[in-house]
Amino acid sequence: MSNTLPASVDATLDLLRRGNYVADRSLATALYLALKLRRPLFLEGEAGVGKTEIAKVLSATLGRRLLRLQCYEGLDVAAAVYEWNYARQMMEIRLAEASGDRDRDALAADLFSERFLIKRPLLQALEPDPAGAPVLLIDELDRTDEPFEAYLLEILSDFQVSIPEFGTVTAPEPPIVILTSNRTREIHDALKRRCFYHWVDYPNAERERAILAVKAPEADARLAAQVVGVVQSLRGMDLYKAPGVAETLDWAQALVELNQLELEPSVINDTLGTLLKYQDDIARIQGSEAARILAQVKTELAASTAR
Repeated sequence: MSNTLPASVDATLDLLRRGNYVADRSLATALYLALKLRRPLFLEGEAGVGKTEIAKVLSATLGRRLLRLQCYEGLDVAAAVYEWNYARQMMEIRLAEASGDRDRDALAADLFSERFLIKRPLLQALEPDPAGAPVLLIDELDRTDEPFEAYLLEILSDFQVSIPEFGTVTAPEPPIVILTSNRTREIHDALKRRCFYHWVDYPNAERERAILAVKAPEADARLAAQVVGVVQSLRGMDLYKAPGVAETLDWAQALVELNQLELEPSVINDTLGTLLKYQDDIARIQGSEAARILAQVKTELAASTAR
């Protein structure tokens, strides 16, 4: 574990690999440039393709603190940036009134000092840290309201927060910022302009097999190849929600728990709930369609082995 930032794209690939993250070169390049030029990295892609995991891996491999802001509708400054500890402020006022030894100006200044300030993830990310600037994950930004998105502009461009009663807090070193979106709505251009952008796509079969080898090494190689083949086929169909990498891993681990060394149509039928999350999709695949897909996958794997 090192808190030194990678010095090249290859070093970034190695860094991610040490955290068991199998990335393609385009993602490593985007990440390297974001780290080198100290710009936030905005990652968009379908749910379950590994966007959030990148921030976790960076935190672990760089030895930096991870600060996560999980976005949701109605998220406001009090939950994301700061709020005043009103209970403690009231207690301080009553103690001052009881003792009678505080003047009003001194009391007012004290009530809005740092000791009454409750710091949320965005404000914590601006504080100095001996281990280096933290990793700030702003996860699923598309779930927030547009006003909060606008509030982020100051933080992402100047790495500072303005608190009316307290002043401006500026980071001595910009945090490593990773923003993610599942694209349930469009993010405003003003925010995108402050970030480097990368679309995280589903991995191809070769990279998905490599991910399984790292994340689910207990899965037999033949089983892993069949799992990836079926998942890749499903992604080419018009499903309500195609399986992500997270679902591939869940399915492989479930099959290992069932002591499966290779796929069978009945096993696919019984375990589709670990792979697909909508009943309409499951009903469409179960039965003859699952058997057809598996037969096609086995034929393709046999042909590739024979070559």
